[in-house]
Amino acid sequence: MKATQQLKDEHEGIKLMLKIMEKISIAIEQGKEPNVAHYERIVDFLKGFADKCHHGKEEDILFPELEKHGIPNEGGPVGVMLSEHRKGREYIKALADALEDLKAGNKNAAKGIVEASAGYVQLLRNHIEKENNVLFMMADKVLDEKEQSEIYEAFERLEIEKIGAGKHEEYHKLLKELKDAYL
Repeated sequence: MKATQQLKDEHEGIKLMLKIMEKISIAIEQGKEPNVAHYERIVDFLKGFADKCHHGKEEDILFPELEKHGIPNEGGPVGVMLSEHRKGREYIKALADALEDLKAGNKNAAKGIVEASAGYVQLLRNHIEKENNVLFMMADKVLDEKEQSEIYEAFERLEIEKIGAGKHEEYHKLLKELKDAYL
């Protein structure tokens, strides 16, 4: 499998989580209490799968390879993606903070969950489109089959090192559980 295809496949899981987050936000706006346990797991997914694992593969492995092949960071597509990763982390932190406030009894914190979720969803949807339709297409042009294979193997090692063996499967199980509950 191409390394870029693995990242595109992971995007599908992230996009599913974004839909779930939107659905929960709508329910909150309609006055429903958010399921704190579900939201704790959503934050864990965003931190562990979307950021540590997925963005880790891009930042630690793919982006440096692309730079070696002449795709610029500063002022270029890699720099834009890195900036958006940082912005996504800010939204995740705001979401986690709002969740902690909610758990501490602040009923107004649900508004913070909705706001942080909305920002994150919009950012990530646009980000994924840029990666899938611009950056990964560029990568497929400059990386040969051998390099793609080596990057894919490095991705597999990073996944075990950063999130642990079997955790990827747990995240997919969570996606299915939340999809069944909300979509």
